[in-house]
Amino acid sequence: MSSNLPVLLFLVPFVMGVSMPLLTAKRRSWCPNLMLGTVGVMLLLSITNLRVVLAEGPIDYAFGGWAAPIGIAWLNDSIAAIVILTINVVSLISLIYGRVVVTTGLEKSVPYYTLILIMVSGLVGIIFAADLFNLFVFLEVAALAGYALVGAAGGKGLVYAFRYLLLGSFGASLYLLGLGHLYVATGTLNMADLAIRLPELLTSTAVASGLIYIFLGLSIKMALIPLHSWLPDAYENAPSSVTPLLASTVTKVALVAWVRIEYSLITPGVEVSHVPVLVLLEELGVLAALIGGSLALIQTDLKRMFAYGGISHIGLILIGVSLGNVTGFAGGMFYLINDAVMQAALFMIAGTVLHYHGAKTLEDLRGVGRQSPWLTGALIVVAVAMVGLPPTGGFFGKWNIILGALEAQHYLAVFAVVASTLLTLGYFLKIFSCWFHQPQFAESESLEVSGALRISLGAISVSIIALGLMSDSIFQFLLESVTSGGA
Repeated sequence: MSSNLPVLLFLVPFVMGVSMPLLTAKRRSWCPNLMLGTVGVMLLLSITNLRVVLAEGPIDYAFGGWAAPIGIAWLNDSIAAIVILTINVVSLISLIYGRVVVTTGLEKSVPYYTLILIMVSGLVGIIFAADLFNLFVFLEVAALAGYALVGAAGGKGLVYAFRYLLLGSFGASLYLLGLGHLYVATGTLNMADLAIRLPELLTSTAVASGLIYIFLGLSIKMALIPLHSWLPDAYENAPSSVTPLLASTVTKVALVAWVRIEYSLITPGVEVSHVPVLVLLEELGVLAALIGGSLALIQTDLKRMFAYGGISHIGLILIGVSLGNVTGFAGGMFYLINDAVMQAALFMIAGTVLHYHGAKTLEDLRGVGRQSPWLTGALIVVAVAMVGLPPTGGFFGKWNIILGALEAQHYLAVFAVVASTLLTLGYFLKIFSCWFHQPQFAESESLEVSGALRISLGAISVSIIALGLMSDSIFQFLLESVTSGGA
């Protein structure tokens, strides 16, 4: 049973997503409950999977009994287990929230719920895939569902979904081109085999080109500056019911895919065609952290502000995993887990104020905090975590990235973490200055959120706090998995 957990985690949402039109042909009202039940089952499976990996260590899964490199291989290791659990937690909370703020016309749309489950199954496949071609397949499964979800409500969302489709397809083409280069140079796309064969080929132009194309393709998927232009418009115009799920999973899982490749194939100090790869990646992370934070600070639209803030944090995570030491790597992965939860919380808050009172810009937010304590509490919790104040996980993630940078004597990375933190503080101060301003709503007008939203806002806030309280255990788990080679 334990060895089959990865395929069960993939098949549960995939089979339910494909079966949804048939199961709900006469009762479309069943769709939300079936979707939540499916993700609930996935959450239980992911908890069991983490316990199994903790007890048994990394588990290889070979489809049909055909071992790699002939067969399709998946790797169920510590990074996969903890990221899968994070995705399922934020998915369940986001989908509970989405039942309340769902855009008119989508609440009984069978394709809408099918797409969500197909996207989640694609994300699971990305995390478990142990060869570069199957990673590409699952990237596209998740991406195609994501494009459709961005445009699901129609209107401007269709325009930006199409733009997302064009850029995402370009990224997929670059990734596929990179696979061709690596296969010609090495004769394999299995990551374990590549790790053995690449060290002797690092001066090869084909290998260098292949890695560059793969990174560029994944950079578009993870919205790494300057390949980020699709994200703010897509998240601003996507249905508020699905934006928390997209923001917390899509870019993070693309980054996990790159971390897999980086960790497996590029060791500290390695140069590809005389280029120090990790140093270059770290500098790209520095630029993303600073530029993303600066762009967030000047926004007036709440969703765009949060979108650029997420782009900045992608840069922070890339800094951590590219420092070349276990402290920075574990700190970066821990921050990725925290950021997934924080991004879900931010877009839940943005969607709630838009849904209840049409508040889209900072000016529209005036007075919300005086009449909506649940929203205020959630915003304070996520702001403290985003800025990186103890005892939240945001603090411990940034702190360990800084420690890793000091250990590597990369002081520019330290500056980037501190500066991006100050930029994050700056845009939250802008939000709070409007949030607690004299209300523009009538005193008799209720701004309280519904019971389901209280549950989702409370659950996401508790998750943020819990990550901080459990930070030492989680960080030590990540640290031990990296040092033992189990990541």
